[in-house]
Amino acid sequence: MTRGSPFPVDIGPLQHDEVDIGEPDPVRCLKTGLWLSSAEGLPFAVLVGPFVQYGAVAGIQVEIGVPPGEVGLAFSQSFFREIEKGVNAGRTYRGRVISLEMGTDFAGRGGAVKVHRLHQVAREDVILPERTLSLLDRNVASFIRTRERIKDLGLSAKKGLLFYGPPGTGKTHTIHYLASQLPGHTTLLVTAEQVGLLSEYFRLARFLQPSVMIVEDVDLIARERTHMGDPMQEVLLNKLLNEMDGLREDADVIFILTTNRPDQLEPALAARPGRIDQAIEFPLPDTDGRAKLVRLYSRSLSVPDDVVNAIVQKTKGTSAAFIKELMRRSAQFHVEVDGNGALQQRSVDAALEEMLFIGGSLNTKLLGADTVDIADGSGVSGHQMTATLRSRT
Repeated sequence: MTRGSPFPVDIGPLQHDEVDIGEPDPVRCLKTGLWLSSAEGLPFAVLVGPFVQYGAVAGIQVEIGVPPGEVGLAFSQSFFREIEKGVNAGRTYRGRVISLEMGTDFAGRGGAVKVHRLHQVAREDVILPERTLSLLDRNVASFIRTRERIKDLGLSAKKGLLFYGPPGTGKTHTIHYLASQLPGHTTLLVTAEQVGLLSEYFRLARFLQPSVMIVEDVDLIARERTHMGDPMQEVLLNKLLNEMDGLREDADVIFILTTNRPDQLEPALAARPGRIDQAIEFPLPDTDGRAKLVRLYSRSLSVPDDVVNAIVQKTKGTSAAFIKELMRRSAQFHVEVDGNGALQQRSVDAALEEMLFIGGSLNTKLLGADTVDIADGSGVSGHQMTATLRSRT
């Protein structure tokens, strides 16, 4: 700690960070501190400070200085074991939904771990075919209930699931449901920009178990090797495979990987039990599912049965996300024109015209309706519907 170094250190008052841990109030954590002490005649120093990775603060670093020799080595090892026990006994991030990303809000709260406050999703709000829901319950909730017995039998406690299906079919929505229905489990969210931190995520998954590790859009790092464009992509794939294999069989970790393109996944990941144990398809909603989605996403807006049926017929081949947006736009047209009472069919038709025809083909794809055929449901073409709406206007 000399002034002549490239990065001089000044001795001064203690400084603290306000770290968000998911509670109403943040926790004050020391930024940098130096302790000089001794234990049974052995002098030692402990330095705690920010850990900087790639130019950004990515956690806390603890260093210990001891005299050379076996006594000092044994003390340092014991010291870090005690730290690990203390952190392991803590409940700071257990049961939370977290990701490794630096963030600061307007109040100055920050930290290298972001706590996500996901909205609560009830089971009745998960609109999927019954066989999909049953498969989901059996591989998550039922598996967790029987996990200890499975471990007692000497069988693996790990579980790997692959959620696949077109965009907007409810994969992320279902993950929110699962996160809210797994008390005591820490959920780790890995998005595309964080794949370089896979090793840290796996370390956290082991440390905070029972845990759920979610890798969204896994095809970005686990596509078939023949489709890879550079060696770094294969490095990330190998890291993912090695980390999944490196977990102990008794690790209480559930992996959930999501993809919109299952056909592009590397067979070494998708076709090997022990990494992926169950693939669960999220299909486009059927007739019954679309009716439930209309009811769900209309919220407090009253929708007559005949309007619900018309929407169901006109949205064949669309995703849940498309129906959610359709109900929001229909409500907007309803408020602008009618204002009160139940939703009218003309508001729905106006919303459909804007989403499917006026916005063009790109807008249709963005909304998850590139396979919809309005003529199948309504008996008229897009041009006929547009003309009808204009005449009404």
